[in-house]
Amino acid sequence: MPQPNFILLYVDNPILSTHFYADLLNLHAIESSPTFSLFGLDSGLMLGLWSKHAALPRVQAAAGAHELAFAVANQQTVEEWAIDWQERGIVLIQAPCQMDFGFTFVGLDPDGHRLRVFAPGSHP
Repeated sequence: MPQPNFILLYVDNPILSTHFYADLLNLHAIESSPTFSLFGLDSGLMLGLWSKHAALPRVQAAAGAHELAFAVANQQTVEEWAIDWQERGIVLIQAPCQMDFGFTFVGLDPDGHRLRVFAPGSHP
């Protein structure tokens, strides 16, 4: 059975979202058009940004129903990323804090997709 290897986010403005993710991930899109962009991540996972106005069947789900998560080494790295993201103007909807799975925070992309950074099992 094949394993999932693509994540698609439905976005309002693919060009804006492509710039956002190119800056955030420090990557260039490997494919880009007015309605779709694709990033190849080092993990092998592909991240697609598809216009919610062009996708078929019609997109009915709202952003924020799921998260893209970034695992990092430790609490200090989480805190550094939170500062970096705030300096980039990324809205944080959860400040850095301890949760049962580790130290974490959550930001939003331009469409309201949740972006979680966490250090698994880290404790202050």
